[in-house]
Amino acid sequence: MVPARCQGWPGINRPTTQRLAARGRQRLTRSSGSAALVAPLLCLLLLALAGCVSVPLDYPKTASSARTPGAGTELGKLREEWLRTQGGDSGFIGLPNGIEALGARLKMMEAAQSTIDAQYFILKKDRAGALFTGKMLLAADRGVRVRLLIDDIFTPDADEVLTLLDSHPNIEVRLFNPVSRQGFKYWGFLFDFKRANRRMHNKSFTVDNTLSIVGGRNIGEEYFDLKTEVKFDDYEVLAIGPVVQQVSAGFDAFWNSELSVPIEAFGLRVNSEDLDRFRAYIREQTELGSSGVYAQAVNSRVLTDIREKRITPVVAPATLVTDSPEKLGSDIGDTTLATLAGEIGRRFRAAQEEIIIVTPYFVPQERGARLLEELLARGVRIVIVTNSLASTNHVPVHSGYARYRKRLLRAGAEIYEIRADSVGEGTEWGHRPEFVTLHSKATIVDRSTIFVGSLNFDPRSIFVNSEMGLFIESPDVGGRFTQNLMESLRAVTFRVQLKEDDSLQWVYEHDGKKEVFEREPLAGWGRRAIVPFYRLLPIEDQL
Repeated sequence: MVPARCQGWPGINRPTTQRLAARGRQRLTRSSGSAALVAPLLCLLLLALAGCVSVPLDYPKTASSARTPGAGTELGKLREEWLRTQGGDSGFIGLPNGIEALGARLKMMEAAQSTIDAQYFILKKDRAGALFTGKMLLAADRGVRVRLLIDDIFTPDADEVLTLLDSHPNIEVRLFNPVSRQGFKYWGFLFDFKRANRRMHNKSFTVDNTLSIVGGRNIGEEYFDLKTEVKFDDYEVLAIGPVVQQVSAGFDAFWNSELSVPIEAFGLRVNSEDLDRFRAYIREQTELGSSGVYAQAVNSRVLTDIREKRITPVVAPATLVTDSPEKLGSDIGDTTLATLAGEIGRRFRAAQEEIIIVTPYFVPQERGARLLEELLARGVRIVIVTNSLASTNHVPVHSGYARYRKRLLRAGAEIYEIRADSVGEGTEWGHRPEFVTLHSKATIVDRSTIFVGSLNFDPRSIFVNSEMGLFIESPDVGGRFTQNLMESLRAVTFRVQLKEDDSLQWVYEHDGKKEVFEREPLAGWGRRAIVPFYRLLPIEDQL
């Protein structure tokens, strides 16, 4: 659990919207004596809320862009040396482990001398979020310019924290495509659904325009193996070289978009003493012994190996592809601005031998299913790795996926579903989660191109939200990545197969152990019962 002083993060004046909401509840209570007035009052309330969905999209802001680090800084020297020795190729180190991914971010911020740019779908008020933003605060104290861009939907109760950070002269926080704070926040989402439904799902973290982390993680305990009940299996890459400038350019496009609104536009107030308390808390956390989260993260195995040069980056050409912010203003289903999905589709059609898709949410829809069937018909091997009903954290998405499962198996696809209890011996934090859920997003085409990014293979990623990702071109790296992946599948997945009677079975076979299930394995009756209900709803386009 987070210490109480961290959970509050820290206490500042409550937003005016919360006070107004409380007053509204009191007035409604006082007027509830007459039952005849309840319905008219509710109607008036709904009408009032419908009129209170204004969002300050026109709030003044200053455009800014990524800076090239000075040649005299440590990371500036590293950048110049890389470009001199490697030319147009970039370097990559995989970050499959949560503790290593958190530690990499913290050490990068400690090394920052010029800029920190962070773009995320979710930032949570927990230990991971506190350390992440706290290190930003300490970097800003050293004179580092910090730009933090957060999507506004699933970052819960963070307005106070973000406003607190924004009060620092070297930190600027913006919310992407925010919803109204006039009344209950999510009423604004409902009454402005067409716009508010479109979200920035991009995830990138860049320091001094020299090092970037790109992949599937948001900022929260579950993404860094800190949750005791669930392990999120995720993957990212730490990048250096020319591709970092592409990541920075993608960040700038969203940062300067008309949908990017400064947090100060919402008029919250902060106390400078709160910033001092937060600063002191983070310093305390970084000074704890080896048992502290910070110490374990920055002394993780991969970071130690990098420091001692037992691990060096793999070198390969790479390209960042990102959707533009304009995609979020287009009609859903319009493929002209689905840049990343279009690039993946192009590469799929050019595949000659094999496509491996690793995605937590797989809902191909009719057009995607037809494309995979066409590829299978001309001899391309298709391997799909996704969540089982027991391991998924979004049961409605499983209902959308399940309707395509038999069809793709008949066409010859290989489908593997994550075994929810394959948590291993436990995490490096010293606890053993109850179950695992897949959150990695990676694709390998012909064992020569690896895609790592934010995109899921579902309608929301392809048509509704914006996404980004890296295409790394290397037969050597692609071959090793594929081999390692395929070797690990037996231990952590069920192979889904069609029986002669056209029913499904799930087969687990590893280390001399074989299990066969005739229905969704390890899933409780409640999950099994609700999937048919979700399949009746017309929600596939939103999954």
